[in-house]
Amino acid sequence: MASGNPFQLEGRVLAVVGAGSGIGEAVAEMAARLGARVTLLDASEARARAAAERAGAEAEAAVLDITDAAAVEAAFDALVRRRGGLDAVISTPSINVRKAILDYTPEELDRVLSVNIKGSFNVLRAAGRHLTARGRGSIVLFSSIRSQVVEPGQSVYAATKAAIVQLVRTAAAEFAPVRVNAVAPGIVDTPLTAPIKQVPEWHAAYAAKSALRRWATPEEIAGPTLFLVSDAASYVTGTVLFADGGWTAVDGRFDPPKA
Repeated sequence: MASGNPFQLEGRVLAVVGAGSGIGEAVAEMAARLGARVTLLDASEARARAAAERAGAEAEAAVLDITDAAAVEAAFDALVRRRGGLDAVISTPSINVRKAILDYTPEELDRVLSVNIKGSFNVLRAAGRHLTARGRGSIVLFSSIRSQVVEPGQSVYAATKAAIVQLVRTAAAEFAPVRVNAVAPGIVDTPLTAPIKQVPEWHAAYAAKSALRRWATPEEIAGPTLFLVSDAASYVTGTVLFADGGWTAVDGRFDPPKA
């Protein structure tokens, strides 16, 4: 472990995929504040550039479609050439189609699997090639509480988030000493959860599910994520960090009436 503050990222080259909004944007901005040289990658070049401007002078932006394996490989090759190396990669993108299994279309199935599984695998493989060649570094993929607990309409999304856990565990075994971990958020206020916020009863029910009885902000997920790429987590690999406000610890809630 390096001397000094083990949580600092001074001079590290980080790539954040899905950095144009939500959790990815919060991760990129916090990483920049901790001294990292951040590359923000997103399917929307405009969103990535806007987020990079907010992150600071050391940040740069590029467009990336994670479902295109060749494009992912090329993007990481170019990033390493520009930055002179790569220390950590964080990949946040996922999509969800909330539908009962019997109502799912083949096209919807392919779309969710393509982004959540194929896209994550493409990033993991491209990042792994560079980091294993250097013999050090860290990769963080995003799982979810849905890897453990589900509800009607979450079948395919939940399956992909469970699969990401196994990808991470396998990569941790194959890539060592490069560290590979996952973050599993609970309910977070992002564009992905916007449909839930539009229904007050749904929004309140989700808030009540966690021990903290509220939603998380993207910034509250950025901290645990960057811990995993810092020297403070130098002996942490192949694991899942649940940042869920206690959601997976609480099996229902009943507050007895006061005497």
